[in-house]
Amino acid sequence: MKMILASSSPRRQKLLKRLDYPFDIILPNVDESLISPNKEPIQYCITLAEMKANEISKEYPQALVIGADTIVVLKNQILNKPDDSCQAEKMLSLLNGKTHQVYTGVCLNWINNNIQHSFFEITQVTFQELDIQDILYYIKTSPPYDKSGSYGIQDWSAIFVKNIMGCYDNVVGFPLSRFYLELKKLGINLLDSISELP
Repeated sequence: MKMILASSSPRRQKLLKRLDYPFDIILPNVDESLISPNKEPIQYCITLAEMKANEISKEYPQALVIGADTIVVLKNQILNKPDDSCQAEKMLSLLNGKTHQVYTGVCLNWINNNIQHSFFEITQVTFQELDIQDILYYIKTSPPYDKSGSYGIQDWSAIFVKNIMGCYDNVVGFPLSRFYLELKKLGINLLDSISELP
């Protein structure tokens, strides 16, 4: 089985490598601004995941294509990637001392096998009370511009987190355990496929 990850996220790539199954990386050309940020969070991230998977699937119908999108949500408001340091500071100040949700929408497309399957995962994340000094240091030393909500739990901003409820990998960018189980539901066991590799 040929597997393709339709994502430019280095964190998503690193997570998927843990499964020891070979995959290619092909970056989709998707205009995320076409999706209104006023959509319901689940709809928003699944729609983007489907757009990414669908674009690559057209060129590679013989492959299992994985599209994914991760967003940070506070009180039903989607916090996308910040445009600049001011926006990053504002987002982190909003999250300060509060509980927010991290949603990842995933779409699995395998055209030749008539598979198009989408699912989502939600993790609750609670931040400590943050000092502005910590926020500014993080923005300066760990640029948050490619991260929804302006932080990456796997880097220095781990000190912001008081606790999480749910899947940690989902907060990083890909719910690995859930992905493995969803494949099994579709009749795809990666262990069987790994044993057949040369």
